[in-house]
Amino acid sequence: MLAVAASVSLAACGGGDRPIGEDSATMVAELTSLPAPGAQDYSAGRQDDQVRPLDQLSIAVFGVPELARTVRVGNGGFFDFPLIGAVQANGRTLAEIGYEIETRLRGTYVRDPDVTLEFGERSGQVITVGGEVARPGQFPIRQRTTLMEAITMGGGRGQFARMSEVLIFREVNGQRYIGVYDMTAIQRGNYPDPQVYAHDIIMVGDSPNRRAMADVIQYAQILTSPLILLQQTIGN
Repeated sequence: MLAVAASVSLAACGGGDRPIGEDSATMVAELTSLPAPGAQDYSAGRQDDQVRPLDQLSIAVFGVPELARTVRVGNGGFFDFPLIGAVQANGRTLAEIGYEIETRLRGTYVRDPDVTLEFGERSGQVITVGGEVARPGQFPIRQRTTLMEAITMGGGRGQFARMSEVLIFREVNGQRYIGVYDMTAIQRGNYPDPQVYAHDIIMVGDSPNRRAMADVIQYAQILTSPLILLQQTIGN
């Protein structure tokens, strides 16, 4: 099986001694599977100021108590607010969301609105599913979930999906790993359907991430087990 260290080359795959991309610190080495994250990977330090699906937000508009709300961000990253409708929250800060609400309320509904947002409950147990799936987005996981189940959460394969080229991006102990999987091989029972974990990013098929790793993926097609890579910052 294959994985990564900044000085290892594609020779392990029969691809010569060229690194994967001229400026890339992604290399191939020997691992049989993606490492599982530990408790340190879910520490408080990973809780940033960006809103995620299922986060709870408390919203107040100064001087307009009837607009005070506690809302829950939906799986698709939106919530509804009175008078203005759907608000995109996923990946944005409270300040950014507050500014949008103020802008949309101003003039038409409320003169010079002053909007305040605070976090209530936060949901850190989410995965991101993107690329060629029907409904890309972030999705909560509350029980053991496999890669195949994660793709189903995203609505299944898209029109141009290449199921032989599915990537899992995962950070473990400060290192970023990438797993390359062939879903057809998994369905045939060639190797197990891997478990996914909170904070994993799953990219299906013909996505920009996949195209950026074209040199890697061409070798994955001849493998009978997953291809595991490790990304490191150049100069580290």
